[in-house]
Amino acid sequence: MRALLWIVGVVAGVLILLGLFLEAVRWLLIIGVIALAAVIVLAFVKGRQAANNYPSRR
Repeated sequence: MRALLWIVGVVAGVLILLGLFLEAVRWLLIIGVIALAAVIVLAFVKGRQAANNYPSRR
């Protein structure tokens, strides 16, 4: 009976830690996607500014 309680306790602890880890991964993924979108937008804006600052050679 005591071994069964230990097994249940360890499994419960692993499940709790796994849930916290997956939640952290989900938030890191969300933050990464937001950062990637920000980099793309900034690159587009900087590219447009660079194109407007230099006249074409035609």
